[in-house]
Parts: sequence; structure tokens; C-alpha cells
Amino acid sequence: MLEKTYAPNDVEDRLYQAWEASGAFRAGNKPNAQPFTIVIPPPNVTGSLHIGHALNNTLQDILIRFERMRGKDVLWQPGLDHAGISTQIVVERQLQERQTSRQKLGREEFVKRIWEWKAESGGTINRQLRRLGASCDWSRERFTLDEGLSKAVIKVFVACHKQGLMYKDTRLVNWDPKLQTAVSDLEVESIEVKGNLWHIKYPIDGTDQFITIATTRPETMLADTAVAVHPDDDRYKALVGKRVRLPLSDRLIPIIADEYADPAKGSGALKITPAHDFNDYEVGRRHKLEAINILTLDGKINDKAPAAYQGLDRFEARKRIVSDLEALGLLEKIEPVTHAVPHDEKTKTIVIEPMLTEQWYLNVKPLAEKALAAVREGRTVFVPERFADTYFRWLENIQPWCVSRQLWWGHQIPAWYDDQGNVFVEETEAEAYAAAKEKHGRDVTLRRDPDVLDTWFSSGLWPFSTLGWPEDTPELRRYYKTDVLVTMFDIIFFWVARMMMFGLHFTDDVPFHTVYIHARVVDEKGQKMSKTRGNVMDPLVLIDEFGADALRFALAIAAAPGKDLRMGKSRVEIYRNFCTKIWNAARFCEMNECMRTANFDPTNLASTVNRWVVGELVHMRNNLTQSIEAYRFNDAAGALYEFVWNVYCDWYLEFIKPILAGHNSAQKAETRATAAWVMDEVLKLMHPFVPFITEELWRVTGEHGPKRTSMLIAADWPHYEHVPHDKEAAAEMNWVKALISEVRSVRAEMNVPPSSKLPLILKTGNGTEIEWLERHNELVLRLARLETARGGELAKGSAQIVVGDGTAGLALEGFIDFAKEKARLSKDSQKVDGEISRIDAKLGNNDFVTRAPEEVVEELREKRAEYEAQKAKLGEALKRLD
Repeated sequence: MLEKTYAPNDVEDRLYQAWEASGAFRAGNKPNAQPFTIVIPPPNVTGSLHIGHALNNTLQDILIRFERMRGKDVLWQPGLDHAGISTQIVVERQLQERQTSRQKLGREEFVKRIWEWKAESGGTINRQLRRLGASCDWSRERFTLDEGLSKAVIKVFVACHKQGLMYKDTRLVNWDPKLQTAVSDLEVESIEVKGNLWHIKYPIDGTDQFITIATTRPETMLADTAVAVHPDDDRYKALVGKRVRLPLSDRLIPIIADEYADPAKGSGALKITPAHDFNDYEVGRRHKLEAINILTLDGKINDKAPAAYQGLDRFEARKRIVSDLEALGLLEKIEPVTHAVPHDEKTKTIVIEPMLTEQWYLNVKPLAEKALAAVREGRTVFVPERFADTYFRWLENIQPWCVSRQLWWGHQIPAWYDDQGNVFVEETEAEAYAAAKEKHGRDVTLRRDPDVLDTWFSSGLWPFSTLGWPEDTPELRRYYKTDVLVTMFDIIFFWVARMMMFGLHFTDDVPFHTVYIHARVVDEKGQKMSKTRGNVMDPLVLIDEFGADALRFALAIAAAPGKDLRMGKSRVEIYRNFCTKIWNAARFCEMNECMRTANFDPTNLASTVNRWVVGELVHMRNNLTQSIEAYRFNDAAGALYEFVWNVYCDWYLEFIKPILAGHNSAQKAETRATAAWVMDEVLKLMHPFVPFITEELWRVTGEHGPKRTSMLIAADWPHYEHVPHDKEAAAEMNWVKALISEVRSVRAEMNVPPSSKLPLILKTGNGTEIEWLERHNELVLRLARLETARGGELAKGSAQIVVGDGTAGLALEGFIDFAKEKARLSKDSQKVDGEISRIDAKLGNNDFVTRAPEEVVEELREKRAEYEAQKAKLGEALKRLD
């Protein structure tokens, strides 16, 4: 017996435990079936479920449950990323609270503490994914630092070194002065801050003239090695080749011509600091300039700078330098500016410095060529297709990858050095010592490289290392290549491209045949979610309030390809109501004794309404299946919503009420069986999207009728090839629907009181439509709130409705004031015209369209389309009154 209301909090944990205990999530249960594999983008071990995770994993779970029901041997490979920087920060903070540090503990003890932290607190997000309903094969959970994956990482590093692809070089990197490590571009966030643009006069050697440059970082002028001007800038052509005397440092540096200098910006002259700016570094390489590093690894001025500034923190040095320049009369002006400054992405408090350091690099260009070819040849496709352009753009311009990090948590680089600086890269320490002995002819002492690998290095091996590579395992042979990767556009280069490169290089196959790129989740106004805006949505709070199914469905139905997902609490509430709707429909069936029968045959039905609903179900199932296969999750969810809410609940159940209350026992029995069968099929089709409520309804409705042979999660996806499409039933019942809908629409447009029952006349030359009206007269009268409904000539003063081949007339005389309604509708139409004009003025303003955020412009276009639809509707209403 179904409870009056569905209570997700009482159901979800129980059902998830039952699924897991049943082995439903495990791969390998169908050894003769076609495999289907997804590897989860491994969340950070430090992470907690955010709304982006909720979207990403909901979409993956829809695919996994769908293919599982289609009979495939499904593997959804879960796991966690060791998240080098994030994890080290977490544990270092704990140590600070205890008045100690990793330096005091030493490397071995510090790493031991991190493993202890992981055992106690790591993996919270996996527990949270269970709350979302993620049906991963948890028995196969992997960790990027576990023994097997570590073996794969070491093997790849050593192989790349022996192939001449891995090497050490001194180049400019993003440097975190607090953690004292190189960081990737993804770990750097540009934050708008208020600062100054200092205009500094550089004396031209041998003259009393100056050339003025402007900078937001005057402390770096201590490392300048040139001033650049554009070669076509007539103001400075005569100065190219001359030298300036660098203020405060008293060094002579050249004036060079380079197209990087923009004559339209500032004075048109640039200070060039190759060791502390990425663009300047490239200029320096072109002109063979010296790169002078004036910063220590912790962000202080080093001994390469004038003595007056040595030892100062970089920002304290900035103040001192500005003061000294002012005293020398070399500070032309100070201009307040708001500019983007790179910060660490984790705490957003540390300013990242471009720093010249020696690091390990991987030459990825040969790997990139294979990865580019694989997508161009169609071996891997992007959905939406336009994201392939992003992939191509990055890989065509790829640079050597800095893979080393100055951390203690991660895969330590398998490189050992002797006292002479020779490096031995081997898979084990014993092999390194053997290689050193072979070189020197004797035993020597070696020290291991202290650096660890970039976290993205191990993540790049994820699709095949999780399946046992480098061993030739049964899992690797069966489940690789994987089928689809579901991820977001911002890591196409950092992760997708690297998996493609490593997969092709080490397995000779692509890691997945499809890359589905979903958009980001934004708030209801289209703004990016952030703590500072206060618009962050916690998925766990939403699950607590509305249930996991409501959140899942809200995310899926909003997941239009390539468009930001607008999400707010109200939207989740809407789909909680959708879940309530299906629950209430099941209760209606139960109360009206609509029970499953053993030999129900949907192809052998006498009643038109039953043949119609079966046909609509078949149509919906086909659209739904095609949409999921094409990764159109919003269309798939929309098809479900339309059928369940509109066709089944609002129409079919209303249509059959007279039958269920009537005395025709055969018709009643058939209708009860049909209603129950359709409900059963709906539960199967909805299950990938809303697994909890459907599984609970499957369980409770299974208490009556034939015994269930499995839980819903293990049921077969419906197939209806044997069910013919009944065109006659569809035409008849859809005509009845259309007539009732149009009458309701006119009543609402004309403000007809709900209690008023109107007469309706149908004028048509189609005798079949008259038969339909007569056959379903009771339904039409009840659902359209009519007094009568018959064929005949239209009365004067009728509101006309086109339906099918005929025209229906609603006699409104005496029910509404025609003049008053015309005036109201005209006023509303004028108001809508005004709104359209206001939007057109904005969209017609090129300056506005250029400056406004893309989401604001898109919202205006959507709003305009809504107003146009309103205008058309009002126009139709006015025509009816003519």
C-alpha cells in the first residue's frame, strides 16, 4: 500500500544499500554481453559534492543505468585523485593549528600524516555521490596513488625519458611563493584588484632625454634587460639600438624593436623582464636577452638586485622602489587602475609569480600529433561538435609540459643523481644504482629527485591505468577503450587532451570514442556561482529538502547542449512536484484497482483510449531512447515530463475515470490492466533519471499481481517493436485533447468565470469529427466545463476555435462583456509591444551587445521570444472577438 506522500529521506538510503548489496552496480555480471564503460572524472580526495559534480555525475548515471537496462555489461569506474596541492594544503593547515610544520616533521613523517588523514577524512565526496544515486562499481574503486596506478605512472615517466621525450630545462613557470612549487595554469585564478600603473622615466644613455614606461609591478624593474618599442613606431625609430640606464640598478640595457610593443598602449614603450613575465620571456628569447631572476623562491628580493632591496618581501620592495624613484624625480605619474592579478586558485590569497626555475618537461608535440589525427579521423568525436575546435586549437599550439612539482605529496619522480649531476631515470632504486654502477664501473651514492609529478600526469593515464595497465589484465582487454567521457569544457586541454595523448601513445588506441562536454551550472539570473556573490547552491541541502530525484531531473532537463544550466531552488521544487505527480498517479491506480495482469497484451485492446495511450507511450519511448543515445539529455527528460505529466496524468487518467466508475466490466478490466501496464513501463523509462522513486514504486506496486523477477535497476529497457502504431486511435483522442485544450484556453483568455458552463457548436464537413464529439461528449462537457457540445451552425457572437477540419464556436454572449474584453486585450497587447521595443533598443545597440555579459544578451533574446509568443496569443484572442 502506497503512503499518501512520497518521503525521499525515508527511502533513498534504504534503496541505495539494497542496490549495492544486490551486486547491481558490479561489472562482469553479463560476461557474454557487449561491454559499456565510463571512467568517472576522479574528484579530488579533499573534495565535497558541488552542483557541478551533481550535474556531471547525474548525466553519467543516466547513461550507465540506461545501458545496464539495455543488457550491456556496464562498468562505471570510480576513484579519487590524490590532488597534490589541495591535499598538502589541508594537512599543512592542520599542522599549523598544532604549532608544527611539514619541515619540522620531515618528508617521510609528513606523507605518513597525509595517508592517515586520507583514511579518516578523505573520500567524503564518494559518500556524497551515493546520496545522489550514482551507481558506480565501488568494488573497483581506485586512487591515483594506489600501488597499481603508481606503477603505471612510473612506467610512463621512465618510458618517456628513454624515448627522449622527458627532459630537464630552465624555463618560466607559474610559481606559488607560499607553497614554493610550480603550479599549472588551471591552479591559477586571475582576480580583479585595485592597483596602480606607475609611469617611470628611464634615462637614455648619453642624453638628457627619457623614455617612459608604465608598469603595475615596479619591483620587477630590477630584473629588466631591455626596453621594447614597435618597429613601425615613428616616435622611437631613432632610439632603437641605443641604451637606457636602468633606474636604481645603474645597468645599461638596450632599446629593441619588437612587434609585441603596442604603440596605442601607454607610451608605446615596454620594459622587458624575461625572468618575471611570460610574454617578456618570449621577447627575450627572440632577442637573446639575459634573464635575471631577482626573487627567491619565497618571494623575497635576492642578491641579484641592488643591496638596498635584498631580503625585502616583493611587496615591501615595491613600496621602497616607488619611494626611491619619486625621490630621484623619475616617477612621472601614478594612475589608479583595476587589473587582473594571478592568484593561487585554492586560497585566492597568494599572488602567483612567473619564476625562472629548473623543472622536468615532457615534449608532448609528437603525442599531440596522434591525438589530433584521432579526432580528425573520427575515432573520437566531441559532442557538441564545436568543442573539437577548442581541442584542435590547444593541441596545434602545444608547448612542452612542465610535469614536476615541488611538493611532498604525489608520485615522486623516479630520477636519481650522482655527485657529478648525472641523472639515472629508472623504475626502481635498484635499477638506478645498477645503471650508475655500469656508468662508473663502481658503486656510487645516489640521491633521489625530491620533486613529485603534476597531478594531471597520473590523471592522464586514468582510463587504462584503472583497468590494470601496464599489465595485460582481463579488465583492460574487455573494457578498454571506454565508451564516453562526460566532462566540462574547461579541462579539455588539461585532462581530455592528455588522456588522448597518453592513451594513443601507450595503448595504440583512443581512450574513449565520445567526449560529451556539458556546460556549467549558473544561477537563475545566468551568473556564475561564487561564495562572494552568495549564490552557491549546495546539492546536499537540495537533496535534503527535495530528494535526489528532484535534483537529478532538474539538472537533466536543463542540460541543453552547449548552454549554461540556469539553476535555482524553485526549479528543483518544480521537479519535486513532478515526482509527486507520478506518486499520486500510482496511488490513483492503486485506489482504482489498476493492477498488473499476467498476460497483458498491448497489441490487443478494444478501447480507443487505451490504444491511444499505448501508442503515445511507444512514441515517447522512441524519442527518449534516441535522445539519450544522442546525449540530448534535456530532450530526453522533456519527453518523459511531457508524457508523464501531460499525456498520462492530466489526460489519460482523466479520460478513464468514467470507465473506472462505470458498469462495463470488460472495458473496466482492460482499462485497469492498461493503466497498470503503462505505469510499469513508465517506471522503467524514468528510472535512469529518477532512480529512487521509481524503484520504490516498483517495489510497492509489485506487491500485487505477478511476482517481480528483479529490482527495477536490473529490469530490461522496454522494446515495442511488436506494438503497431494505431493512427485512428491517435487521431481521435488527440482531436478530443485539442478541442478541450482550446476551449480551456479561450475561457482563460476571455476571463470566463470557472462556474459558467458554455454551449459549444462544432461546424465541420468531416463526419468523423462529429462522431468523435458524440462518442466523447461526456468527457468534453466535463473537462471543458460546457453545457452542451453538438454539431451545427455557429451562433453570432461566438468565439471561434479551429480544431482539426472544423471550427468550434463558444457562445460567449451573456457570459463576458465583449467591449471590455477587447479593450483589456488591446491594452495588454500594447504593453507587450512596449516591452519588445525596449528589448529591441538594447539589442540594436552594438555598444551594449559588445559590453554586456553573454548570458545577459541571451536572456534578453529569450525574453523577446516569450513576448512575441504572448503577442501572438493576444492577437488570436482579439480575432476571436471580431
